[in-house]
Amino acid sequence: MTIDYDVVIIGGSLAGRYAALAATKWHAKVALVEPQINYGFIYHHTLSEIANRLQSLNQADGFGIRTNHADIAEKCHISLAWQEAMLYADTVAANIQELNSPATLAAQGVDVIFGKGEFQPSPHLAFAVYQNDEKLTQSAPQQILRLLRGRTYLLASGSRPRIPNIEGLQNTGYITLNNIWQSLKKRTLPQNWVILGGVPQSIEIAQTLARLGCTVTLVIKHPYILPNIDPEIAQLIQAQLEVDGVHILTQTVVTQVRQIDDKKWVQAGDKAIETDEILVATAQQPNFASFNLAAVGVKWYQHRLLVNNKLQTTNNRIYACGDVIGGYDFINVANYEARIALNNALFFPRLEVNYQHIPWGIFTQPMLAQVGLNQTQAIRQFRPDKFLVLRQYFKSLAAAQINSEITGICQLIVLRNGEILGATILGQNAGELMNLITLAINQKIKVKNLADLAPIYPNFSEILTQTAQEYQQRLNNHPDVRDRLEGFFHFRRNWNL
Repeated sequence: MTIDYDVVIIGGSLAGRYAALAATKWHAKVALVEPQINYGFIYHHTLSEIANRLQSLNQADGFGIRTNHADIAEKCHISLAWQEAMLYADTVAANIQELNSPATLAAQGVDVIFGKGEFQPSPHLAFAVYQNDEKLTQSAPQQILRLLRGRTYLLASGSRPRIPNIEGLQNTGYITLNNIWQSLKKRTLPQNWVILGGVPQSIEIAQTLARLGCTVTLVIKHPYILPNIDPEIAQLIQAQLEVDGVHILTQTVVTQVRQIDDKKWVQAGDKAIETDEILVATAQQPNFASFNLAAVGVKWYQHRLLVNNKLQTTNNRIYACGDVIGGYDFINVANYEARIALNNALFFPRLEVNYQHIPWGIFTQPMLAQVGLNQTQAIRQFRPDKFLVLRQYFKSLAAAQINSEITGICQLIVLRNGEILGATILGQNAGELMNLITLAINQKIKVKNLADLAPIYPNFSEILTQTAQEYQQRLNNHPDVRDRLEGFFHFRRNWNL
């Protein structure tokens, strides 16, 4: 059998394109099979930035900034021109789409093939791409557009919304994380929203819509938002959302949805909520149902492909990364997985994933970022006397006071020998600060080295040194150490000069 490609990537995701470009840098022959990528996340981040700027402008009077035509006794309210905001988001998305266009990929040596297909197990493992998205039948074998034979294959096909079974939801209509911004391009922004689900993107969108002036109700089945993070951090985020105007219903299940005249009604627990639009953001499900995976020995369980630490599926020639193997939808995590899977697919499969060293972030305002273990996870893995929780609040920073961004916390989890196990930061510039902590963890830099830094003043990076300095202070407060230090200085004070 002739092998046409070193790797065939099946992906409608940024991770797929990332892997394809990375393969060309190794001078490998690569094919990328993909439907059109959804760039909705670019609209989301762009409109979130617009919402935050609008919020800042409407709070500018707190800094003593007033427009000339505003009555000095009144707050000047600045409104949003929705279609102009969408036009700006269109421009940003178009620019980024051009950077990742099929023409750019082709120029780098990627064989880009548009279409859908499935694996064929015999006579040799291959991926068949069909004309007009139709499957091969015995009566029409000519429907195969391309038969791609690769040494290895990488599944990076992303995910689609998983819609809950709620009475009346299908008939009433709803939008999802995949199509929310596309659906709002040619219409006015609805003023009343009910958002179902507590995934990171739903929380981000709830805050964005509230800051754009909408009335938002967020319905979550858990006791508090983001159940996988420390409760104190979750409560701070929830408090900020409520300050921004998001009405949050926790431990609440939606039982039915109805359309009455031109309004939608949502039954959430014992509350009936009237709304203009419903956003379903409960969960995502991987895109792999059409790939004929069972025929080539690839197994899955509960909506995710089964992979080992080298990201091989149960067919060792087929690798997977991103949403198809489960977890939250974080682009940097998917790209990390793509890098590991690609190296293993092109060379000897020896690299293993290590999520303890990969940061992730939720783009609320203020932002939440985390790497490694949080306090709850550390308690499960270590005895309480084996690690320390170091904590500082952003209100202690001069930069935070100057910028009126005092909501925030920096938390470091360290072993008593100074090894950093993890960090959680909620606050301004959390993403950039977390990248520094991630570098320290990857390079095995001890927490005392962070304490020795002398950051530019005033600056948000001071939160790292202030938190790290808690380590030495905690050690010095140990009774044995304190006694030795007090004895030393008592001796030193009585030493004759």
